[in-house]
Order: sequence, then C-alpha cells, then structure tokens
Amino acid sequence: MNRSNDERADRSITRGVPGSDFLQLDIGEAPFGGRAAWLAERLRRAISEGRLPVGGRLPATRVLAAELDVSRGVVTEAYRRLSEDGHVTGRGRNGTVVVAAPVRPAPSPAPPRQASRGDLFTTEPGDDLLDLIRSAPARIDLSPGVPDLAAFPRAAWLRAEREALAGLSASGLGYGDPRGVPELRRAVAHWLARNRGIGAEPDEVIVVAGTAQALALVGQVLRADGVEEIAVEDPGSLGVRQQLGRQGLRTPPVPVDTEGVRVRELGGYGAVLLTPAHQFPTGVVLGGARRRALMDWAAAGGLIVEDDYDAEHRYDRPPVSALRSMLPERVYYAGSVSKLLAPALRTGWLLAPARHQDALVAAKRFADLGNAVLPQLVLARLMESGELERHLRLVRRRHRLRRDAMIAALRERIPGAVVHGAAAGLHLLITFPEPAGGAVRGDGATGFTDTGLAAACLARGVKVHPLSWHRQRPGPPGLLLGYAASPATAIAEGVAVIADALLDRPS
Repeated sequence: MNRSNDERADRSITRGVPGSDFLQLDIGEAPFGGRAAWLAERLRRAISEGRLPVGGRLPATRVLAAELDVSRGVVTEAYRRLSEDGHVTGRGRNGTVVVAAPVRPAPSPAPPRQASRGDLFTTEPGDDLLDLIRSAPARIDLSPGVPDLAAFPRAAWLRAEREALAGLSASGLGYGDPRGVPELRRAVAHWLARNRGIGAEPDEVIVVAGTAQALALVGQVLRADGVEEIAVEDPGSLGVRQQLGRQGLRTPPVPVDTEGVRVRELGGYGAVLLTPAHQFPTGVVLGGARRRALMDWAAAGGLIVEDDYDAEHRYDRPPVSALRSMLPERVYYAGSVSKLLAPALRTGWLLAPARHQDALVAAKRFADLGNAVLPQLVLARLMESGELERHLRLVRRRHRLRRDAMIAALRERIPGAVVHGAAAGLHLLITFPEPAGGAVRGDGATGFTDTGLAAACLARGVKVHPLSWHRQRPGPPGLLLGYAASPATAIAEGVAVIADALLDRPS
C-alpha cells in the first residue's frame, strides 16, 4: 500500500518537474544535525512564495530522500513539521498535499501611479500618460484613434486562420525572416499599390509591430546615422514625440494650418515626420502647393517620415496619394492595421529608402526576430481575398453614421465649438476660440483650459483627450473626440456631458 502511495506522489512532483531538480534543493547547505529543520524551512518558503501551490502534491518521502541522499526519516520529519504547522496534510493514496500557505507580511512597494483625474490633467504629460488614460475607467469613451472594434471580422479571421494552419508546414513554425513572411509582404505590396498609389516590391516591405515600432526603428537607424532631430507637426501626436524621444531624437515643432505643415518653416531641419493624408489631430490634408514645396525640400536633401495615419477612412473627399509614391528615396513610409482592424493585432509595415533598408532589417531582427507568423499569414489571406476591402467598406459606412451623429450633437449642444477634420478619420477636433454657449472664454484669462475641461468630463464618466496634450506651442483650447468606437446614443450622451461640463466652468 505504501509503495502505491509513493508511486502516485512521485508522478505529481511539482507538476511534473523531475525529483533531481525539485526546488533546486542542495542538502550541502543544511547544518549538521539539523537537516529535517532545514528541509522543512525550505519547503515552507517554497509554499509561501507560490513555488509549491496550494493543492499541489509533495514528492513521496522515499523519492525525495533518495534524491537528496538522506535518510527517509529526515524527509518524514520535515513533512511532519509542515503538517503540524497546517501547511500540508496526508491524503492516503493521494500523497502529501499542500493545503495552506504561510502568512507573509505584505510588501510595501511605492504606490503605482494611478489614472486619477487630477494626476492625468494637471501634471506634465509623462511617458505613461497614454497608458494611464486608456486604463482610466469611464462610462463613455470618446478617445481618438480607435476604430469600431465590435465590427472586427471574427468569422472571416477564423476562416483565414484555419486555412493558414492547414497550409502551414512544420518548418513554417520555426524562426523566419525578420522582415516578415513572404505572403504578407506580397499582400502588403499589392494593398499599397491598390489603395495608396505606392509601387513597392515585396522585398522592400518590413513587417513591424505597428506604427509605434516602425517609428522606433526609423528613429534608431537615423540616430545611428548622425541625425539628432526630426521636426514634427504642431499640433501633432504626443505618442509620436515620445517614441522619437526614446531614441534620443529632439522633436522641434513646425506649425500646421488649414493646408497642412508650413513647409517654408522647415528651414534647416534635415528630417520631418508628417501625417499628410489626414493630419493628426487637426484632420487637414497636405495641400497640393505644400506637397510640391515639400518634394523640393526633400529633393534638396531632406528626409520625410510618413505616418499614413488612418488614411483609408475618408467620407467626403477623394483619396490622396501617399508621399512615398512621389519620392521613394527620400521617404520612410509607415502604415498598420490598427485603424483598419484592431490595435491589438500589433501589425504594420515599413518601407524605407534603399540605403537604410539593411540597417532597418537588422534593427528589427535584434528587436524581436520578427512578428508572429500565424497572424501574418491570416492577414495576408484577408488582404488577398478581398475580405479586408469588404471590411473597410462596412466600417466606413458605420463610421460615417457615427460621425454625423457627433456633428449633430455638437451643433445642438455646443454650437460655439469649431469642428475640424470631419471629412475623414476616426475623430473630430473641436476648439473654443470664442465663448461657447456664453459660458466660457478660451483665452485662458478665466482659467478655462482644455485639460480642466477633460478632467471635468472624466469626473462625469466621459473620456476625451485635451488638445494641449498634442501641442508644443500655445494655442486655443480644444478636445479630441473619437466617434468610431461608440454607438450614436453614447455619442449623444457624451456630448451632452461635455456641454454640461462647459456650462459649469467659470465665465
């Protein structure tokens, strides 16, 4: 009977870890004449730290004694002490089982930074600000940059995944090309030709973990090449500035107006990052004259990093071609499926001038050896089968209806707000250069700030971004209001909350 019990317990040693490795115990550390006490303390500590979980079985006394090269009585005595402490119990044929962990004093780490209303909107934006605002609880989330996630094509994705797995060889599960699988690089090249007017060979495409990684890799390579600063649009994305700053690059601001970035103010800058198809956050399109001036600037030696931010989402204007299609040897191009499908996929693509292609591939290799293979194969099938275009047509219709609902609500509840960027994208920008509803002024003299307004909205359960987060220079207060991920009823309620918060501000 005892032999049977020992064999059962032997098979359950710490979830299958061999006895010779059990808890990395070294009997040589035990004091002479105190081996049982030493072993009991080591086991007690392992239970306390969770390495021996409650419900787990200890090795049979016979087995552990043999592995430690001690008498069986040493192990039996250690188990007896643990049993008297209430940490383990004998359960016959089921062996000795952990039933309770010792109570340990709670550690006292520094309190984590919380996404509190005051902390988010009254301090200088830190590196974790965007993470904090994403995690802040809210009844209605009008954050910009999020598509209609409920519309994610789950059925089409599952079909494509089954097809990809059925055709995937065993060798395809090994380490692959850090640039990405050939199927996706080919599909991206075809997608860019059809939708963005870019002619590129599959070998030029580098698959990356979203636009964020694309910018990090470009920044890393340019910094190694002697570039110390990249001019950015102002207003422009806080996240982009933070990403480039992490690579040691300065990000001097260049103003944006109704025609896009003011190219004449690029001056002596050697590189600039732009969102020309749909400028973030204003929504303007880089005008024709500005594009020609920008191409002249680039041809004279300037470098352009093109973030093709949500270029596919347009409603009331024709498409505009990517800058990469005009001067490929001076333009780094980054795009992703974050606004097409879902940010959680962390999949994007990067095109670079030929002279930096190898350096970027090396940077990607040492960053992560390449993106996960299976999602790449699934996305390639969605692109090549036409499913992604069908999905884009669907969400365009849904996004347009939600945009219209937001504009109607703004006209009704906040008629003094100026709406920007309605022709395309996933969000609206509203500014307050004049009194809004007779309640506030936007000149700062009354203490009215967009961060204060955003804090007041969050206190009422509505999450928005203040425009000042995305500015480097002073300007009128404003809010970024995402509409793509919220139904029309939530949009109307959210705008009503913003209107109430405005009325409560000092006049």
